[in-house]
Amino acid sequence: MTTTSPLMPTYPPPAVTFVRGEGSRLWDDEGNEYLDFLSGLAVTGLGHSHPAVAAALAEQSQVLLHTSNLFGTVPGPEVASTLDRLLGGGGQVFFTNSGAEANECAIKLARKWGGRGKHVVVSALGSFHGRTLATLHATGQPQKWEAFQPLPEGFRHVAWNDLAALEGVLDPSVAAVLLEPVQGEGGVNPATAEYFAGVRELCDERGILFMVDEVQTGLGRTGEWFGHQHFGVVPDVVTMAKELGNGVPIGACWAKADVAAAFQAGDHATTYGGQPLAAAAARAVLATMEAEDVPVRATKAGATLSAALASDPRVAEVRGLGLLVAAQLVDGLDAGAVAKAALARGLVVNAVTPTALRLAPSLLVTDDEIAEACDRLAAAFSDVEASA
Repeated sequence: MTTTSPLMPTYPPPAVTFVRGEGSRLWDDEGNEYLDFLSGLAVTGLGHSHPAVAAALAEQSQVLLHTSNLFGTVPGPEVASTLDRLLGGGGQVFFTNSGAEANECAIKLARKWGGRGKHVVVSALGSFHGRTLATLHATGQPQKWEAFQPLPEGFRHVAWNDLAALEGVLDPSVAAVLLEPVQGEGGVNPATAEYFAGVRELCDERGILFMVDEVQTGLGRTGEWFGHQHFGVVPDVVTMAKELGNGVPIGACWAKADVAAAFQAGDHATTYGGQPLAAAAARAVLATMEAEDVPVRATKAGATLSAALASDPRVAEVRGLGLLVAAQLVDGLDAGAVAKAALARGLVVNAVTPTALRLAPSLLVTDDEIAEACDRLAAAFSDVEASA
């Protein structure tokens, strides 16, 4: 007898059901232990069940869960001030519940800032910016569009890391350019410093906003607080989510104060964005990240992980920044099959493309855990080769 899931079929049936996590490890409902080198898609940057985050949630849950954004609460402005400082200052923050909503805020802000007739957002092919209708069209993956046409108008897409291609579409209707420092879902493809510097220059020349999607790359993941800081540019708008709550849903859209001023009361809103429980978690996350100096840790651990992966003959190339890494596999190895075999060996990774694995462990991962993960991955490679 077939049992129908109560959940909509937007994901395939789960291979395992996780019931507990601690640090870099997960346990399923049968008691099996796993090393988590995906971190819930680069979300649990401090690992699972971090005590500082758990304590913040427990305390806040007994004090104040929610009022509404019609009134002030304590944690949110403190988190906003910290984010502004980490971004260099001079900006303001709008809180959301997710990365897609942070990008929706950025798109609306660009349209309001540009005014009628100057509303187009240009993004890159291979990008990923969310699953709402607007952020889906900003996402440069046409195969994801077709089932949901017609999508909102006002989006253009150009080749990644190609400054000439971008310059060719920047007519007076363009309000903003939206780019990731590293294309995460697109295959872990880093931008070059020359590209980002060139984009900044073009945007300054044309009076266009440079908006950077840091949803997957922000908050220490790449070895800087934000990925664009590798490239020496200052964006006009920065979006983030994922690691901000370490698993608690919260996102943010930061903008330079003169850009944020385009919004007036009533232009944009959210019921839950920045509410006290999520903001208390984010406050604890940021305090812990600063105490642990996670950008430095990500740089060191990322170098260790990349070197270990590159030493395996089944890996043709390693790319990424910090602890956002892709292992490009040699011809003939299917990344999906390897990810499945790795799960059976107790290692959580994912096939970010048909030929590449994505690894994004906790920013607090240890060298011993990296060595253990690479041993399990090597065994998974051997399992796939033996079954071919």
